[in-house]
Amino acid sequence: MIDILTLILVGLAALAAIATVVGVVDAAQNKAWRRVAAERRRNWEMRQELMGRTSGGVDARGDDYDD
Repeated sequence: MIDILTLILVGLAALAAIATVVGVVDAAQNKAWRRVAAERRRNWEMRQELMGRTSGGVDARGDDYDD
């Protein structure tokens, strides 16, 4: 019985450690990913302008309109 309880506790501790590592790494990379996303958006907007397309007053984040 003690062996099963120990196994469960070790498993939970391992999951907590993995979650902590993933959280720290994600927080460290967040700024870099935002920079990449902003650059990709600028490139996309430039291509849209070159093709003569406009956003039509719609904000790409959702339901905001420039009316």
